Amino acid sequence: MNVIIRHTMLVAALFAGLQRTDAQDSTATGNEIVHYSGHTLSNVDYHHGQLVPAVGVHNMQVLRANREHPDSAEGSGFTYNHAPMLAYWNNKFYLEYLSDRVGESVPPGQTLLLTSPDGYSWSKPVVLFPPYKIPDGTTKEGHPGVAKDLYAVMHQRMGFYTSKHHRLLALGFYGICLDPHDDPNDGKGIGRVIREVHADGSFGPIYFIHYNPAWNTGNTDYPYYTSSKDKGFVADCNELMATPLMMMQWVEETDRKDSLIPLRKDYKAFSFYHLPDAHVIGLWKNGLTGFSKDEGRTWSRVIRAPHIVTSNAKIWGQRTSDGQYATIYNPSEFRWPLAISTSKDGLDYTNLLLVQGEISTARYGGNYKNYGPQYTRGIDEGNGTPPDGNIWITYSMNKEDIWVSTIPVPVTEKVTEDVNDDFKTTDLKHWNTYSAVWAPVKWIDHALQLSDADPYDFAMAERIFPVAKKMQVEFDLTAAQADHGELQIEFQDERNTPAVRLSLEPDGTFIAKAGARTKRMLTYRAGQTYAIRVTLNTDTRMYTVNVDGKDVVTQLFFAPVESFGHIVFRTGETRHFPTADSPAEADTDQPKAGDRVPEASYTIHYLRTTKQ
Repeated sequence: MNVIIRHTMLVAALFAGLQRTDAQDSTATGNEIVHYSGHTLSNVDYHHGQLVPAVGVHNMQVLRANREHPDSAEGSGFTYNHAPMLAYWNNKFYLEYLSDRVGESVPPGQTLLLTSPDGYSWSKPVVLFPPYKIPDGTTKEGHPGVAKDLYAVMHQRMGFYTSKHHRLLALGFYGICLDPHDDPNDGKGIGRVIREVHADGSFGPIYFIHYNPAWNTGNTDYPYYTSSKDKGFVADCNELMATPLMMMQWVEETDRKDSLIPLRKDYKAFSFYHLPDAHVIGLWKNGLTGFSKDEGRTWSRVIRAPHIVTSNAKIWGQRTSDGQYATIYNPSEFRWPLAISTSKDGLDYTNLLLVQGEISTARYGGNYKNYGPQYTRGIDEGNGTPPDGNIWITYSMNKEDIWVSTIPVPVTEKVTEDVNDDFKTTDLKHWNTYSAVWAPVKWIDHALQLSDADPYDFAMAERIFPVAKKMQVEFDLTAAQADHGELQIEFQDERNTPAVRLSLEPDGTFIAKAGARTKRMLTYRAGQTYAIRVTLNTDTRMYTVNVDGKDVVTQLFFAPVESFGHIVFRTGETRHFPTADSPAEADTDQPKAGDRVPEASYTIHYLRTTKQ
């Protein structure tokens, strides 16, 4: 029986048990548990789910996997990159993620670390926990395989711990996979490792902090933490293991009978936050939730959070800097879109807004490489607070690339004033961006610049404005080239449905989509700035494009909308793959996946909107 079938049966049995016992538990139907009372649901037929975007979200790729040119990535060319985690310490962001050469549960595996002073500019990844050789002859109870020339894979639900003495400790777990469908988190791996991260960027020695059964100082390659001569480090490790909420994150990899774990159940990917009354809210995969009154030592009955739609990817929850709460997850049975739901009291979640509605092309096939932005994690309580007060999260895209997003607080979907962005005094704070390593979005030289040298991705900048049935939009636009590249400009409704699309084409023409056809408006020149004004009327379903004072097209929308809500600038065509009927994972490589293409660049000098 393969892992997917076993997992499905396990989840079905778990939920069946919850349904049998919920009726006996007064917390299962009351308002004192985490639940969703809103009415918005995502539509999986769209990568954005037809969700209204949260205003000002910046999505940034921080690692682009590259097998062909590994020096442009992390140096080893591994193309399975997943399960990232964040901390903010010593005025710097720290991001840890695990990596396998090709696919999930296929060794060798390692864990890497990136840092950033501002969340936007990131260092090249460095190895935090290197590949680990499993002794030949190693077996696992219940599995027929025998290790021979085998390396461990890494699997950890906890990445960082900041001690009371302000040390930053990084953690990882060495698991054993005797075949590609074996589980690294079945409680039968080797053990958990730990090392200190110093302020100067150096690392302390690697130690085992906890062994699984059958492993000890005699048959492992790193010493036990108590052998360290740094007594402060030893004390901080002891402090960590005396903290139940931290130990709750160890449950999957640790032996199921381990006394360190407060709640020894098969609940996965624990996330938590505190309410004002000091109760702790716990969240797990499959939308499970419970609460603790004693800092995680004991727990209420864990149930499926009413009306919260999510599957077996992670859910993240936190208290926000304005005293409210947010959960961030994939609100579907797939791993797209990535959405945020907010709550005033940490229990009643009332809305659902878009964070990340793009799925980049999966460039490398591999074992269990699911599509979409997934496995979201923020900054655990105690692991630092960025000074901007925003929500910061990290996630993997297609289990291949690593991304970071910042979400402004307070979280909102509304813009009430017409836009007047001249970029001389205005940065990108109110813009939503999708910025890839080879296709960045930047505020540079008092202008908005989109560049693109990625054959499989694009740059995108989106400005939300007051919803209007009739409006005028003006902007200046310069293309650095006229013989390659593409810029699409779309006018969309609140839920991301485009009705008007204008395109700077690679052959130097400026065209408009006219139903299933296109209409040429003019020939544009490299380096020349064009003043563009677009007048939109949803009552007549007509729009007019004026360039440098001359009307160049008047025609019908290519799709009807009731109103307009935002404008999108994108250096490529909109994507529709994968769909709900696509294969579950990427299993083929794309040609020249690691090669750049000639860069194209576009500059927007100002943007003004006028509601009529």
